[in-house]
Amino acid sequence: MLLRRLLLPLAALFLLALSPRATLAQSQPGSGEVQPLRFSLHGHALDPTRAPIAGARVTAVPEGGGAGSSVLSDQNGDFTLVLNPGRYTIAVIADGFVAASQALSVPQTGSASRAFVLQVAGVRETVNVSAPAGYQVPVITSGTKTPTPLRDVPQSVTVVTKELIQDQLMLSLADVVRYVPGITAHQGENNRDQVIIRGNNSSADFFLDGVRDDVQHYRDLYNLERVEALKGPNAMIFGRGGGGGVINRVSKEAGFMPLREFTLSGGAFSSKRFATDLNTPLSDIVAFRVNAMYEHSGSFRQSVTLERYGVNPTLTIALSPRTKIGLGYEHFRDHRVADRGIPSFQGRPADTDISTYFGNPGDSHVRARVDLGSATIEHQAGHVSIHNRTLLGDYERGYQNFVPGAVNVEKTRVALSAYNNDTQRLNVFNQTDVTVAVSSGRIRHTLVAGAEVGRQLTDNVRNTGYFNNIATSMLAPYASPTTSTPVTFRQSATDADNHLRTNVAAAYGQDQLELSRFVQVLTGLRVDAFDLRFHNNRTGDDLGRIDHLVSPRAGIVIKPAIPLSIYGSHTVSYLPSSGDQFSSLTTITEQVKPEKFSSYELGAKWDIERNLSLTSAVYRLDRTHTRATDPTDPTRIVQTGSQRTNGYELGLNGRMTPVWQIAGGYAYQDAFVTSATAAARAGAHVAQVPHHTLSLWNTYQVHPKVGAGLGIVHRTDMYAAIDNTVTLPGYADVDAAVYVSLTKRMRLQANVENLFDRTYYVNADSNTNISPGSPRALRVALTAPF
Repeated sequence: MLLRRLLLPLAALFLLALSPRATLAQSQPGSGEVQPLRFSLHGHALDPTRAPIAGARVTAVPEGGGAGSSVLSDQNGDFTLVLNPGRYTIAVIADGFVAASQALSVPQTGSASRAFVLQVAGVRETVNVSAPAGYQVPVITSGTKTPTPLRDVPQSVTVVTKELIQDQLMLSLADVVRYVPGITAHQGENNRDQVIIRGNNSSADFFLDGVRDDVQHYRDLYNLERVEALKGPNAMIFGRGGGGGVINRVSKEAGFMPLREFTLSGGAFSSKRFATDLNTPLSDIVAFRVNAMYEHSGSFRQSVTLERYGVNPTLTIALSPRTKIGLGYEHFRDHRVADRGIPSFQGRPADTDISTYFGNPGDSHVRARVDLGSATIEHQAGHVSIHNRTLLGDYERGYQNFVPGAVNVEKTRVALSAYNNDTQRLNVFNQTDVTVAVSSGRIRHTLVAGAEVGRQLTDNVRNTGYFNNIATSMLAPYASPTTSTPVTFRQSATDADNHLRTNVAAAYGQDQLELSRFVQVLTGLRVDAFDLRFHNNRTGDDLGRIDHLVSPRAGIVIKPAIPLSIYGSHTVSYLPSSGDQFSSLTTITEQVKPEKFSSYELGAKWDIERNLSLTSAVYRLDRTHTRATDPTDPTRIVQTGSQRTNGYELGLNGRMTPVWQIAGGYAYQDAFVTSATAAARAGAHVAQVPHHTLSLWNTYQVHPKVGAGLGIVHRTDMYAAIDNTVTLPGYADVDAAVYVSLTKRMRLQANVENLFDRTYYVNADSNTNISPGSPRALRVALTAPF
């Protein structure tokens, strides 16, 4: 009922935006009445094959001089300019293309549509792929649901492009976040992606093209245009969770520019990998693309291997200049040896060899099968833009592992336990966004109204390992902890065996206001109805909880100059009591209200040059309504626990010179428990949140056919767990690379990880599950057309 009551005013707001009064009313400026939309130019930036050019700079210059208007084309190459009467020169500029311009005479009202076809700029034979398109993305849609210049999004956002992914030969999201300020990769029991964003730990805050993709597994990067890290709670855009932020993967889509390319790589620890990207237009309106990957690799860890493959075909159908349909399907499998790392001893990582395996690698495995189908419809109807996306995901993942425990005082024995876990989930999500631009007096509005519905069906089973079919733990020799002791896996009295059904319905509205050339305001509100039904197959118990989550968002952007934005924002998000994987619903938590995440952020974004940006942000993020034990009655749970993260971030991204690119940043974080929780005392430092992190990657074109890369990742000490008893020492890791262009489109590269072969420890899952970093490792890759 609450959702219905809030949907009605949102619908009324949107109908008002579409009404003739909102778009065509004639009144005098300053009268307080809604003003006309004036004249709208709808344009398309296209390359010679009629494929869209995203991020093209479009400028309207008045014939008589004065201030012009400037926008960037979106991912479909589309743009809209709202102009006053007069004569203009419309200029379109994009990297790698010759600028195009057209004269335009603008009447009092009306609209027009123009296409701007940009010719490819001439290149010499010596120009090569070792000077990639760049590490900078000028426009994103994920931050506001509208194509918005990155500098005008009132939120800290770091984008890792496919060029940076290729230059570093990144293979996982853990590789990606090494160069993202304010984010660290959690061990995730070494069977899934898991991140800590601004002090908040999550294995579910992952999205694909803006749609939830929350099942625990390892994701590959073979089919991605870029990875976006949006920091700070933002439930207005993404819904529940995301207390510290979210990771959004942007997938490759079929386009009308032919491409046939493969990458073959291999190197240390018997790593072998093949990936290909094939894009071809089938007709003037249909394009097909397929990305595929296969990898079989070893590890510096004893007996640890992985094998995975994926294939992702996509189809684009351009029914008309204003209507586009996108279809996609991905099949992905990942199988590897489960590895929980090494234990600790006397408050530090144990001094065992970093390759030592604790447990039985032959009886340890992680497997994942992912099938994702997607459909997107985009339509432009006059001033109204409609976007609908459906994502259907069928997931099956499981793991069986041995878990190292405490080491005895004599350092002669180490405890081992074992268990397995299996999860199957079916996700169905549909999002519809409707966007319209209107004017009220001198104020321009970009209104978004939308809805999301989703259903998730989950089955989860856990079994405990019994050594020799008797004991749930054993003591192994510390000097040789690899064991072959027989283990039987069966359910204990507390092991999970449950079925969950989750229904989600949400409605949201947003207004981006341009009050003047110097001031922009962003406001939004989202309401989620989150309905969880939990059935315990062992006991027959049925539990359930319905939460109505109201998540506001507000931001202001001050622009002293076009390339400079100073912003402030306030955002809120909620996490239901069942947790981000729905696993913690009990008769107690069934009565517990959601945790709340509230953030205040101030920042600045400056495009120093057209291809170089500097960003900074200072923030305070509070997590409240966390469960705690009642000090007067230990049997009761109260929601008085809280946590705070104070932080500062600095980012630098783009081209310092035509031959020097840079990506990286610095983050300071102070994350601590402000009021005792069920897991930690007040004043405890949040686990795996170092006070200082620094990452900086450079590539330099030393010769037209030769490039070099050098990077450093540094962090200070951090605790392995919330009890603050085990410290993971700080470290500095240096990586390097060399790129050689063999021909115009063929590149050979060599990447060295941990150039100085330092011993360090990356992360942990607990005090006794610690992951060492890789020793020096060389990989070589060849990228070529076919």
